[in-house]
Amino acid sequence: MLKQLFSSNARVKLLKTFLLNPDEEFFIRELTRKLSEQINSIRRELDNLKKIGLLKSRVRNRRKYYYINKGFLIFNELRDMFVKASSNDEQMGRAISKMGEVHFLLLTGKFVNKISSIDLLLVGEVDKTKLQKYLDETLKGKKDIKFTIISKKDFLYRLECNDKFVKEILSGEGNIILINKLKKELERMVK
Repeated sequence: MLKQLFSSNARVKLLKTFLLNPDEEFFIRELTRKLSEQINSIRRELDNLKKIGLLKSRVRNRRKYYYINKGFLIFNELRDMFVKASSNDEQMGRAISKMGEVHFLLLTGKFVNKISSIDLLLVGEVDKTKLQKYLDETLKGKKDIKFTIISKKDFLYRLECNDKFVKEILSGEGNIILINKLKKELERMVK
């Protein structure tokens, strides 16, 4: 939804990061890792957001840190919009995590308005029937959600083997990660 309102996927990710964490500062390399975007697109979008006055920067320990300008004319409205847009996803993450042991939960496909072989990737152990019922009841606007459930052991094995399916899903642009308890393993294996 937000990507359609704004021109760039990298910009939407940056806005979400800064608006949902208004008291934090970030440097460029940190943002490229956190958002899985190219450094040039991050740098360009940071400059664009700074030019319009939404972001400010300061140099500390020879690093340039960016932070949100809380005095920006429409800061509160933008923040409210991003909080509202992400709260639905977060509610879904919380609800699904209560269905069993969830190590990783990623939304793709219909959730991010792109064509994909699946819409939801879940790593862990949950009851498929409960998950299907939840998706049918809560996502009435999105019909026929295709999901894949993979055990943690199988997922890590597939990562290690450079499994095409897992690599494509993880590298998909615009995907939303709702739960990530495998951050260290993913960072080590994706490098």
